[in-house]
Amino acid sequence: MGRISISCLFPASWHFSLSPVVLPRFLLPSFRQLLLLGLLAGVMGLLYLLLVTEKGQYSWLREDRHIHTRLGRVPDMEATDTNNPNLNYGLVVDCGSSGSRVFVYTWPRHNGNLHELLDIKQMRDKHRKPVVMKIKPGISDYASTPEKASDYISPLLSFAAQHIPKNKHQETPLYILCTAGMRVLPESQQEALLEDLRTDIPVNFNFLFSDSHVEVISGKQEGVYAWIGINFVLGRFNHVEDEHEAVVEVQVPGSDQQETLVRKRTAGVLDMGGVSTQIAYEVPKTVSFASPQQSVQYKPMEEIAKNLLAEFNLGCDAHRTEHVYRVYVSTFLGFGGNAARRRYEENLISTRQIQNKLLGQHQGEGADSPILDPCLPADLQDEVGPQDQRVHLRGTGDFDRCRLLLQPFLNRTNDTSTSLNGVYQPPIDFPNSQFYGFSEFYYCTEDVLRMGGDYNSTKYSNAAKSYCATQWKTLKERFDRGLYASHADQHRLKYQCFKSAWMYEVLHSGFAFPAAYDNLRTALLVYDKEVQWTLGAILYRTRFLPLRDIQQESLKASHSRWHHSFSFMNNHYLFLACFLVVVLSILLYLLRLRRIHNRSTLHRGASASVQWLEEGLGSPDLPVTL
Repeated sequence: MGRISISCLFPASWHFSLSPVVLPRFLLPSFRQLLLLGLLAGVMGLLYLLLVTEKGQYSWLREDRHIHTRLGRVPDMEATDTNNPNLNYGLVVDCGSSGSRVFVYTWPRHNGNLHELLDIKQMRDKHRKPVVMKIKPGISDYASTPEKASDYISPLLSFAAQHIPKNKHQETPLYILCTAGMRVLPESQQEALLEDLRTDIPVNFNFLFSDSHVEVISGKQEGVYAWIGINFVLGRFNHVEDEHEAVVEVQVPGSDQQETLVRKRTAGVLDMGGVSTQIAYEVPKTVSFASPQQSVQYKPMEEIAKNLLAEFNLGCDAHRTEHVYRVYVSTFLGFGGNAARRRYEENLISTRQIQNKLLGQHQGEGADSPILDPCLPADLQDEVGPQDQRVHLRGTGDFDRCRLLLQPFLNRTNDTSTSLNGVYQPPIDFPNSQFYGFSEFYYCTEDVLRMGGDYNSTKYSNAAKSYCATQWKTLKERFDRGLYASHADQHRLKYQCFKSAWMYEVLHSGFAFPAAYDNLRTALLVYDKEVQWTLGAILYRTRFLPLRDIQQESLKASHSRWHHSFSFMNNHYLFLACFLVVVLSILLYLLRLRRIHNRSTLHRGASASVQWLEEGLGSPDLPVTL
């Protein structure tokens, strides 16, 4: 009872004994000390648990971020892997005036970060070509036979269905969006065509399709979709901080407290086709029209401006404001390159007829007395007008004179807040802005002048002057020698002078871009890709799909965490349990030492008392004095 024996057979056999008398006092702790040691051991165990758990969590985040970065570097030109079960698909049918096209888009499962949009790309077949198909004529040609609308669309959908895995059809959204050709039809004919599509397509195809997925979109919607698509490809919706990216301070639309945030600057879009011209750009600041005293006067302007401003949220969470945008979009019919030339020629003919009648002249009626046209290359002979009113023209190639004659066709007003045709235009912060010019803005600078890309008004006007002043015979010789762009034809050569002047006036006089503006880039492709408005359409219309992916990922994550926790119990909890067992054993051992020590003390005290009593009994009698 008074000695403690300790033995061990490994690694070597040895034995020794300790007497509780010689044990130091620190090995004989009090109950409070034992409790303190137990709490300390528990805290150390919990600390270890938290450290291991956090390490695993952050390592998973780092790995996920690394994988996402790697995926972002995969070229968009690669063929789409249709065997990937995590790929989603979407279809957009563009029903235009001259024909219809189907575009197939793909995107991986959303990564769960609410700050990021879906990574949508155009699908590519095994030959790395975009999956797109076009048919003619336009759907508006079936206005008198609307029951044939679904048969007209079917070849496009069958083509798309062949490229999309069959097990993905029922979750693949299909959007049929009609543009200019359908807009000119009476509403009753529009509805008859759309109703046939709504009725028959769900019967013949298993795509995710509802009544709201087919409609006639406005020019404003089309412009917004084009703006979204271009900025998405440029990466302007990715708000990751980058010191090399230009930023802009934005007053968030719809916020009562005028919330402001700083994010990447978006690019404006200029697009001039044959018939119309369009401009779209973000308006970062709230537009104020007038003081309350002037509100009555400015009420019509305010209503017009509201119709031209589109406010929308590209994010999947309506409560987040980082993807809320305010975009100005305006389309100008009759201000395209070809339409402007027709208006110019009609005015030339009518003006000359009036002058001939008043002055008794016959100018323009024969090749020997042509009307001099500064907007045609020097010495170019041309005939314009209807058969019964043919007018002969001869070019003089005067670029500056041509620009002067074209200014009235812009229909500008004296109001500085308006642009073409007197339409309201919010102010542009030109020093902190960027624009891309497409279609005729690119053709005018590149096809003949060979200076597409970064726009410089001085170089452009000088090149245009030189071209206009060049003899038509010389221009044709250069064309025959292949000195111009491969897709340039004689029609381009013939009207290049006019379109160069028209583009210059639209840009600088119509939209009021400064002559020194140096942040316009004319382009046909963005990052070697032709960007269609359909990309912006599917990006906007599928903006809530990340919520579905996030919910699915949350369910998977909960199961994954359970498995991870179970694995952690098998590994780290086992270590923690062993650690606690060891600590408990030490505590029990110390308690046993304390008990032995107490018993030894009692035993020594009892022995002394007995000895004292024995000695007392054996002692002689003591005298007692009363």
